[in-house]
Amino acid sequence: MNYSEFIGHVQNRGRMASEGEALTATRATLEVLGQRLAGGEPSNLGAQLPEEIARFLMVEGGAGERFDLDEFFRRVSEREGVDLPVSVHHARAVIAVLQDAVSRGEIDDVRAQLPEEFTPLFEAGSEGEMTRNR
Repeated sequence: MNYSEFIGHVQNRGRMASEGEALTATRATLEVLGQRLAGGEPSNLGAQLPEEIARFLMVEGGAGERFDLDEFFRRVSEREGVDLPVSVHHARAVIAVLQDAVSRGEIDDVRAQLPEEFTPLFEAGSEGEMTRNR
C-alpha cells in the first residue's frame, strides 16, 4: 500500500473531510503507538509502511513507555487537536488501515508488546462499539 492509498483509506474509514485531516489522525495515532512500542518494533513495523507514514512511528518510538488504552486515546486526542470521541474514532480507523497495510505477523509482534486492554483496538475495526477489556 502506498502513501496515497493509506491516507485515502484512513480518510474513508474515518469519514474525514480531507486528506489533511486523515494525515493528522495518522500522524497522531502512529506517533503515540511508537511511544508505546519498545526496542526495534517501531522500525520493524515502519519497514512495511510507506516512508512518509513510517517516520511517524519513529518520532519518539522505541521507548516502550507504559500507558493504558485510555492514555493512548488521550494522547492521540491531544496531538490531533480534536475531542476525545473524535480521536478514538480516528485512531480506530488508522489502526484498521495499518492492519491491512502490514503482515499479520508484524501486527502480532506489535500486539505482543501491548497489554490485553488494547485488544479491542485491533479487533473492533473502525465502526460500531468498541467493547473494552477491563
